[in-house]
This record gives sequence, structure tokens and C-alpha cells, in this order.
Amino acid sequence: MITNFGKVGVLYGGRSAERDISIMSGTGVLEALKSRGIDAHGFDPGQRTLAELAAEKFDCVFIALHGRYGEDGSLQGALEQLGIPYTGSGVMASSVGMDKITTKIIWLSKGIPTPRYATVTPGDDLEKIVAELGLPLIVKPPLEGSTIGITKVEKAEEFEAAVALAAGFDEVILAEEFVTGREFTVAVLGTGKDARALPIVEIVAPQGNYDYQNKYFTDDTQYHCPADLPADLTAEIQKHAVDAYRALGCEGWARVDVLVRESDMRPFLLEVNTSPGMTGHSLVPMAARAVGLSYEDLCVEILRSARCKMVKAQG
Repeated sequence: MITNFGKVGVLYGGRSAERDISIMSGTGVLEALKSRGIDAHGFDPGQRTLAELAAEKFDCVFIALHGRYGEDGSLQGALEQLGIPYTGSGVMASSVGMDKITTKIIWLSKGIPTPRYATVTPGDDLEKIVAELGLPLIVKPPLEGSTIGITKVEKAEEFEAAVALAAGFDEVILAEEFVTGREFTVAVLGTGKDARALPIVEIVAPQGNYDYQNKYFTDDTQYHCPADLPADLTAEIQKHAVDAYRALGCEGWARVDVLVRESDMRPFLLEVNTSPGMTGHSLVPMAARAVGLSYEDLCVEILRSARCKMVKAQG
């Protein structure tokens, strides 16, 4: 664990569809680290090269990138090659966590509850998928975040357009059983046996629509932390979140999104975010505040966990 940080790079911006949100996250992290006396500098991989990153000679970096090229393992691999310690999950966990389909396969193998699903490509028999999953269902590009490219399909005739929208982002599309119920998220900090869940946040969006606008740019969405849930259900959800985090090999920090079905209060895990938002509306800082951990101290704790994950060959 790092105690003397040296020169720290905060990586934000990037080239993904979530660039604007990443700039908001990174700006917050940068100011937080500076406020703690850390020699922190912003670096935008969307506008500068890996050669420039190497030339900066950072002692470690805080990854505040979201989406492709920053959260998917590609940048993590470059940092491993450069020998620069970095926050968050390593190459494999980042790559797997970014892919909602692969995540589901692993979770199901470990008995972690997640909604039923089907993979779709344009031209597939959509009627068969509707018959299997029922309506409504959720159609999404499996490698995007921040609700980008997602459609709730309530009528069979809407399915084809939803697939076409998602196909603009990914070649293989995820169609998922729609779970009617309450929406929650669980932040997880730490690594391996030391991983721990923070208090659960409940998300109550206008008309139940927690879309891009309601996530980041309005004050209409309500958040309840700690969530008002029975103690046994709280413990169950937090255990599932930590188990899901460990199953993918995540480390440092992440956020696991959960739905609790209205009919029987059964939880279903949707996805893991291995580089969660750190904006003024973000949920990991909210959960941290509920246990007395300020935004600034949260950033420092995450930075302390920065390391290169690959074991160097001996010889």
C-alpha cells in the first residue's frame, strides 16, 4: 500500500462516450488530492499520447476514466507495460467487468443472482427471445455504461429498433429480463478477503427512469443512504455485492448495481462498475459519507491501493 505518493497523475477525459462524465469525475478527484497536499496533475489520454504519459514520470495514477479505453482493461495493460502503479482493478477484471454478458456468465457460475438474458445480433429471431424472456425487457450494448444505448422494450414491435440502437455501439447485444422493483447500488472498497461493502444507496428516479440526464444533470432523482431495507436483506445484498466483486477479481473499488424484485423482495445483480463516477451526483462518495468518509479521504484511500497487478517474471 502506497504511503508516499510522489507525483500523481489523475487520468480523466479519454475517448469513450462517457468522456464528459469522466472530466467531471477527474476534476473532482484532482482537486480533492491537491487539497490533501498531494502533488497531483491531470492527464487526458483522449488528447495526449502514451508516450507523453510515460514522459510525465508519474509515480502512480488515479484512473477516473469511464467506459472504453479507460475502464475496459486496455489502459490498465498499457500502465502495466510502463510499470506505473494505478488504482482500481487490473487488466482481466477490468475487461470482464466492462462486458455485461461475460460478467453474467461468471456470476451465474458462482450462484450470484442476475436477471435472465439472451444475446442478440441483428437478424436474430426476436420473437423467440420475447417468448423466452417475456415483456417488458431491457436491451443494451454490453460494453457501454451510464445507460447509453439502453431501451426498455414494452411491445414486441419495439424490439427491432432497440436492437438497432444498441448495435450502433456493440456487435453483440444484451437482452435482459425486466425486473420490476426498487433500484439500489452498493459500493465496495478493498481487495480479496479485505473487500467490504459500504452502506446501500437506493435510487428513486422520476417515473423510475434513471437515465443519463437523471443520473448526472438534474436534482429530481432522490437517493436514500443507508437504504431503508430490513437488516437481513441489507446483509444479503451486501454479501452478494462483495461476492460478485471477488468473483471477477476486482480490487481497489467498484460499484455493483442491484434490483430488488417487488413481488418477492429477491435481489438481482445487474452489473459492476470498476471505475465508478466521482461527480457531485455520484453514489460511491455518497455511500462513503454515510460511514464518515469524506470525498477527499475516499480519494486518498483509493489512491493508497494503487499498484501494478502483474507479477514480474524472475530471472
